[in-house]
Amino acid sequence: MPTYNKYHQTSLSLYGLSKQTFPHAEYEVILVDDASSDNTSNILKEVDVPFKFKYIQMKQNKGRSSVRNIGINHAEGDLLIFLDGEMLAPPAFVENHYKHHVHESNLVVTGAMHYEGVYMFIMPDYNEDQVAHLKELVGRDPEYRRLYENYEQTKQRSNVPCPLVTKEDIDTNRFQRLSFPNRYFLNNGLKHFGERLEGFTLPYIAFLSGNVSVRKANLKKSGLFDETFVGYGAEDWELGYRLYKNGVQFVLDPFTVAYHQEHGISKRKVKEQWGNHYRFVKKHPNIDVLILSPEWKELPFMHLHQTLVEYNQLEERFPHEYNELKHAFCTMLFRIIEYLNSGQPVTKLYDLPEGSEERLKIHQQFETLRPRGFDYLASSFEQIYYL
Repeated sequence: MPTYNKYHQTSLSLYGLSKQTFPHAEYEVILVDDASSDNTSNILKEVDVPFKFKYIQMKQNKGRSSVRNIGINHAEGDLLIFLDGEMLAPPAFVENHYKHHVHESNLVVTGAMHYEGVYMFIMPDYNEDQVAHLKELVGRDPEYRRLYENYEQTKQRSNVPCPLVTKEDIDTNRFQRLSFPNRYFLNNGLKHFGERLEGFTLPYIAFLSGNVSVRKANLKKSGLFDETFVGYGAEDWELGYRLYKNGVQFVLDPFTVAYHQEHGISKRKVKEQWGNHYRFVKKHPNIDVLILSPEWKELPFMHLHQTLVEYNQLEERFPHEYNELKHAFCTMLFRIIEYLNSGQPVTKLYDLPEGSEERLKIHQQFETLRPRGFDYLASSFEQIYYL
């Protein structure tokens, strides 16, 4: 469990882990504090947990990849469950992850595709959308509504989170009245491929390190988190990609869901995200990584999957044709992320002089895609070529 300046949420996360149905003597929890400046260091004195507990405090902020690797290297078990410090695990969470790995040694199991958010606190740094959402959810329960209205009336505006949920609420599941689902990945295509993502060409995107399990042996084979990824985003996809290339099977299990305790969203995240995605495509400039770039234009994962299927079919059926079009397509996919990272307008990704030989060849090759059955590839190419 990595954590950084989320003392209140992490305390409740540890409480949730203390209520697991899995035998407490058979799992350990490793909390890696990435040099928090809040009260996180007090957790060691405050927690009374039934499992083996290790608290590791960084003297300087190391970043997500580094602290997760530190946790991996301190882990004694063969099976690792990555859980962010603000994630609240239901009682059967550990048990449900564990049971998948009992008879199979080559799995990644994720509950992150069945994301559940929950407002456990009123946070002073919520944005307008989060405030409006919270106001809607507290209406489900008179006591939560009373607490929120009292907060509003007293105009409490300190930097300290105002608790809405008690440990008793966690025990009785009452906190779920403040929860909400987000099925972004499933609704954008993954639900069509089943629990094991059969036939899906981009399974590594299910490796989201807020809630995922994998055997340590698989990490030793594929490598740990790449510590050159600093800040938010893509470090988990990059590791997931290496696991995928080494033949690991991905499993989506709704019963391994955990609740993300909502907090304010840093404005730095967007810039960090594109910076890390750029690092990802530079490290792996392969079509099955580059193809994620049009997600920026909100193309569904199903569309990207179908495009990749057709691209691979094009290479197989016409290995000596479409060279100019394929080069242009991969170049544009790379430049989308390159431009987003540098802050450039994402336009004119492959701007060639009117009437140039290469431009004419690309247009001629493009015109044959749909007649030959490459509709998704033609659509994706068209959408980014004319940006």
